[in-house]
Amino acid sequence: MKKTLIIGATPNPSRYAYKAAHKLVQHGHAIINVGVKKGEVANHPIEKPVRVHDDIDTITLYVNPTNQKDLYQYILDTKPKRIIFNPGTENHELEEMAKKQNIETLEACTLVLLATNQY
Repeated sequence: MKKTLIIGATPNPSRYAYKAAHKLVQHGHAIINVGVKKGEVANHPIEKPVRVHDDIDTITLYVNPTNQKDLYQYILDTKPKRIIFNPGTENHELEEMAKKQNIETLEACTLVLLATNQY
């Protein structure tokens, strides 16, 4: 299974990051929620983007490109195998930075990837 860092995690059940957290857990993936809101999602706390995790397979983004800039170093220091840019989070600058560090990038929807067994 692919340990996944969800950037933009929120306790708001109407948001896609919330739905993705639950679906990832349902599919057996370990998750870490990172965001600015307090609370928990899928029985996992939401933490601030401070602690760099070194065992992440995938980062799935739910933060718009403008708000990603402050997270560039955090994302790259995590050294994931891949970054999924969900709809609305596409960011060619960050994609290029990731590719230079041999991090796979994918413009896709985490929910669709899970639903179609392509995650």
